[in-house]
Amino acid sequence: MTQHVDPQAQKRDERNTFIFLAVFLAPILAVIIVATLGFGIWISQMIFGPPGIS
Repeated sequence: MTQHVDPQAQKRDERNTFIFLAVFLAPILAVIIVATLGFGIWISQMIFGPPGIS
């Protein structure tokens, strides 16, 4: 069974999906990734000490 999709509706859906990904999801994921990396480095320095100290 095939469904006919209105081209205008499909373009609108694609545009809304792109806006969601570009404006909301990508920045949120970037902040989460950077925060997680920073937190991991901070915790590792608490356990192993700062870099350069032997």
